Amino acid sequence: MTSAPDVPYSRGAHQIANGVWAYLQPDGGWGRSNAGLVASDDGASSLLVDTLFDLHLTGEMLAALREATPAAERITTVVNTHANGDHCYGNALVAGADIVASQACAAEMAALPPAALAGLMRAAPDMGEPGAFLLDIFGAFRFDGIELVAPDRTFTGELELAIGDRPVHLIEVGPAHTDGDVIVHVPDAGVVFAGDIVFHGGHPIVWAGPVANWIAACDRLLGLEGVTTVVPGHGPVTTLDTVARLKGYFEHLTAEARSRHDSGMSPLEAAADIDLGAYRDLREPERLVANIAALYHEMGADVATDPATIVGLMAAARGQG
Repeated sequence: MTSAPDVPYSRGAHQIANGVWAYLQPDGGWGRSNAGLVASDDGASSLLVDTLFDLHLTGEMLAALREATPAAERITTVVNTHANGDHCYGNALVAGADIVASQACAAEMAALPPAALAGLMRAAPDMGEPGAFLLDIFGAFRFDGIELVAPDRTFTGELELAIGDRPVHLIEVGPAHTDGDVIVHVPDAGVVFAGDIVFHGGHPIVWAGPVANWIAACDRLLGLEGVTTVVPGHGPVTTLDTVARLKGYFEHLTAEARSRHDSGMSPLEAAADIDLGAYRDLREPERLVANIAALYHEMGADVATDPATIVGLMAAARGQG
């Protein structure tokens, strides 16, 4: 894995540039997302990039950021990079701030509110293999009692924010991972918070697609001037080299999925058959079948890509592994 200099991959707040911190959660697997803080030049206000999967984890993060910098006591703006719960379920703890997201992200947040996920987890023991899979990946989190706090402000395309005199540039690059993915660029620090457009060390997962949009999102990141540090949605702080590698992953998978689609293999069969080559070391290999299903769907196959079906496919893939 490519790591940015002097940023250890350990749990907690790490200063990555002047007035910029990343909050990291190893090992970056299911639900173990990253977040970040951008302080104004005078420290009088700050912007939080994402909250975490439950209130306990979000509370721990906020405490660690406050210990790292007084600016974290004055979070005036929160940006949710996308609608997955591990990037927004903690919004209730920063409800006094101006919460910003893309319009598509805000619409998607309502699809799986915390109460629905809590109910799903309670039902999981009776759901067979998919339920066992859900308990394994999400059983450590606590979703009961969380009220989802929706964004106060939405946008499409791009939005320029200012934290004090410091510019922060929001760029909508979805639909890709989800319907409303956003990256957060801090130009004067050479930092971009990529949300789940970048997974570092694990397979990405396509919930929305198309994959071509995700490749285009990688190109958008690679085209940003002066970026030296990339904070992925999951995994260690890194560089643009990891973005280029992720683009290569999707290009490789597109070609491999095409030949297997044309030969009549199912997504599950294709996942077992594909040689990942340089990408065989990635964690969460069950996500491969989700990405193949997304590609098959884009190729015109009659393949369901709703979350319940995808969870079932991943559970089956893990059972075969």
